[in-house]
Amino acid sequence: KTEISILGGLDGLLFLCEVCVCPHQRLIESLINQPAVMPSGNRCIVVTGYGPFRGHTVNASWVAVQELKSLGLDDNTVELHVYEIPVSYDVVKRTIPGLWEKHKPDLMVHVGVSGMASELTLEQQAHNDGYDRFDVDGQVPHTKMCVDGSCHNVIESGLNMSLVCAEVNNICEIKAKAVVSHDPGRYLCDFIYCLSLHINKKRTAFIHVPPLNAPYNASELAQGLRAAIKSMLNQLSSPSSSVI
Repeated sequence: KTEISILGGLDGLLFLCEVCVCPHQRLIESLINQPAVMPSGNRCIVVTGYGPFRGHTVNASWVAVQELKSLGLDDNTVELHVYEIPVSYDVVKRTIPGLWEKHKPDLMVHVGVSGMASELTLEQQAHNDGYDRFDVDGQVPHTKMCVDGSCHNVIESGLNMSLVCAEVNNICEIKAKAVVSHDPGRYLCDFIYCLSLHINKKRTAFIHVPPLNAPYNASELAQGLRAAIKSMLNQLSSPSSSVI
């Protein structure tokens, strides 16, 4: 089964306290007010991609995630839900916990684009502080932090990304190669990863993709994402799991 939702756009203006405007309020409410997904007995995977920002009028992460949705995971026991998230700190902070609550996923995978990436970049950790770059709304977190009061400046995924990387690169049919990184960049990619890791670090991953056709097309990126997700699921289900 596959569900696709788009959390993007600038309609639905709402004035808060008569001075603060939240351009994404209607979109946030549409997600929060959706009924919880009833357990089906299948494993549940949630994958997010990001919307346009700065020089990325077409965000390769969302294109790749949509292609992944079309491709599927080739497993009838897995339900795949995909979401496009605006490049907004406020939207991330207010919707990601809701996705966790709604789906109770076995695995949450966030995907973002990096102009510096030339491979699938598997991020092992995220940072809690240093968020001083403006989002698409021209905003930054008030405290420059992701989770206020957290005792962790750096938080690692419980998934072994080196193992995922090796398994992806060992599949000859996969053109998109993978590498491991420890620096998601202290922008929305780092931010969304940090937030989900604080919710459940054993079941959270982040993957950076390069821009489209630099060098991989959408189909090649999606095949790489599928291979990485399957590797992560194997880690989670293996009795001798390498989950940290």
